Parts: sequence; C-alpha cells; structure tokens
Amino acid sequence: MEWREEGIVLGVRRQGETSVVAEVMTRSRGRHLGLVRGGRSRRLQPVLQPGNTVDATWRARLDEHLGFMTVEPVHLRAARLMESAVGLYGIQLLAAHLRLLPERDAHPRLFDTLALIVEHLDDPVAAGSLILRFEIALLEELGFGLDLETCAATGGRDDLVYVSPKSGRAVSRDAGEPWRDRLLPLPAFLKGDVSPASADVAEGFRMTGFFLARHVWEPRAIKEPDARVGTLGVIARSRASAEG
Repeated sequence: MEWREEGIVLGVRRQGETSVVAEVMTRSRGRHLGLVRGGRSRRLQPVLQPGNTVDATWRARLDEHLGFMTVEPVHLRAARLMESAVGLYGIQLLAAHLRLLPERDAHPRLFDTLALIVEHLDDPVAAGSLILRFEIALLEELGFGLDLETCAATGGRDDLVYVSPKSGRAVSRDAGEPWRDRLLPLPAFLKGDVSPASADVAEGFRMTGFFLARHVWEPRAIKEPDARVGTLGVIARSRASAEG
C-alpha cells in the first residue's frame, strides 16, 4: 500500500532514539499517522512542526498497519505561528478538534478550512471568526450540524437572532422573544457579510462550546481542550484592543 499527498502537520510523538510518529491532516486520507525514520534529525525536526505543510508519502504492507512516512517541506509556517500566542494555542486547538474524528476518515471541507486558517492563525482578529466557522463545520462533520438558515418556529429566514439549545436551529426575534433568556445568541456575521465584532465572536464561541460540550465532550468524558481556553482568551484580548 502506498499513497502520496500534501498534508498539514498536527503533531509528532517520539518513537525510539531517532524516529517519530507524525500526525498529518490530508484532504483525501483524513488524519493519518506514520513512522518517520530520522524524524528527530536536524533536517526533519523543523519540517515536522505543527502548522507546516508537507509532501507526505506513506507506505505499508497492509492498509491497517501504522506504516512508514517520508516528508518533504512544502510550506514552513510553524516558526511564524510560534511567534504569536494565538498561533501557538490555535494550532493545538485545531489538532485537538481533528482528533475527535476517526483516523483516516476523509473530511475535505475541514482540510480546506484548516489550510485557510493556518495562513491567518498569527492574526488574532481574523483567526477568531475562522476558528469559529471551523467549529461549526466540525459539529456538522460529527453529525450534530446546526441549522442557522431558517427559523425553527416559523420557517422564515429573516431577523434570525437566536439559536435553540434543544434543536440547534435558528429562531427569529419575534418567535424567540418569550424564551429569550433560554436561547443562545446567534452572531449576525454568521448570516451575512457583516464584519464580526468581539461580542459577536464571543457569543459564537459560547454557542459552539455549548453544543460541543453536549454532543461531544461530555458523552466522551473529556473536557474542553485547554488550548481552546487559551485561544479564546488571546482572541478576546486582541480584538478588544483592536476595537478600543
């Protein structure tokens, strides 16, 4: 068995004295692991940093084996990401989110979104809205997609300002008014070309965090990733500073 494809490095773990097991996200092979011989060498260590894009070749006798992976650099952006707090936290968060998916399952939409985010991950203002959209897409890929297009009560598409915590569906202002204290806010920028403000991004993360906790973290007996807490803190401070 053999394949070759570009992938984004999510992480590595040490294997023996000189090798590592590399974890990369690819478009058609999903999240994939492979043993990289000499992965701890001076040549390969800088290449196998989270956030870098590599040309990966994977080989194994049988498909279910761990296999051997060789990598060549394509786009080395890890050094730039490590210079910013949001870059450091953000790539860890994205990796933690992707590990919620089965290994080797293709998720091209998430790969494309990841590829876009890592280009802007050192910019806290842009990173916030992009990571939020990634979490919405992740919920959909996990089978818990949100319906933010039509009102759960009326079927209309106008003035959607809430999200039902029960159904994950949008609710219009008038229909949701009697239960406004029980509903989650729906950020305006998710429904159009409105530029996201700090409050909108924070409300958006509150919304995705609620559904991730209910459908993903709690059923698996895991907690919200520490990297998410760190990422959201950096984004909030940076956006508040930019807008102030």
